[in-house]
Amino acid sequence: MSRLTLTKLRSAKQRGEKVAMLTVYDATFAGLLEAANVDVLLVGDSLGMVIQGQESTLPVTMDDMVYHCRNVLRGSRHAFILVDMPFMSYAVPAQAIDNAARLMREGGAQMVKLEGGQMLSETILQLTMRGIPVCAHLGLLPQSVHRVGGYRVQGREERVADQIYEDAVVLQQAGADMLILECIPAHLGRKITKALEIPVISCGAGPYCDGQVLVLYDMLGISLSRLPRFSHNFLEKTDSILNAVQSYVSAVKRGEFPTLEQSY
Repeated sequence: MSRLTLTKLRSAKQRGEKVAMLTVYDATFAGLLEAANVDVLLVGDSLGMVIQGQESTLPVTMDDMVYHCRNVLRGSRHAFILVDMPFMSYAVPAQAIDNAARLMREGGAQMVKLEGGQMLSETILQLTMRGIPVCAHLGLLPQSVHRVGGYRVQGREERVADQIYEDAVVLQQAGADMLILECIPAHLGRKITKALEIPVISCGAGPYCDGQVLVLYDMLGISLSRLPRFSHNFLEKTDSILNAVQSYVSAVKRGEFPTLEQSY
């Protein structure tokens, strides 16, 4: 079996099939998640917090991301590999091109993820013109945590919701091939998902998106911080990590996770 492709992820959206995504940072967990049929492995800059013990994702470097991406690549054979570009690694298009190329060439990434709105449209255009698939990220932006004053739900105010929606449309037009929406109201997640042709993945954006993503450590209930409202401890009722991940995948695929109570 060959590795999952972007074309197949687009087809899943067209068929109404949910995409199951989890963060992962090493070869062992990569193999386990793949055995549980997780579609997309997100090598997240969340590793700064859950692996390195940092207070935010900001200290994570390109070297860190390349290293962890390479490890995940070694542990998997079939899942799609998406990798975060760390803070200030894509400040201008030329820098973004060089760093994204490094993640693909050295790390083995199939797609890179950037946080931000319309200001990134030219960067996304330049990346995709060079054959680099891009996942956009809107809503709560962890790399902008100091500017927004913490980890807060975004898009509750009509003005902000309209801006997130407009950003999503513009970034798709610029060439983004996937979108992650983090911590926004479920009704806004549904509106954006219906409007876009690309797969839209929810991270606390409600049950109506094309798929779901959680931080692996949150999903297993082993995070040192309080679980966010939109997460769930799937390990709580089983003594097997594999079974817990399989339960997560099954719940996502059947549309049973998240519930509206786990949404905003």
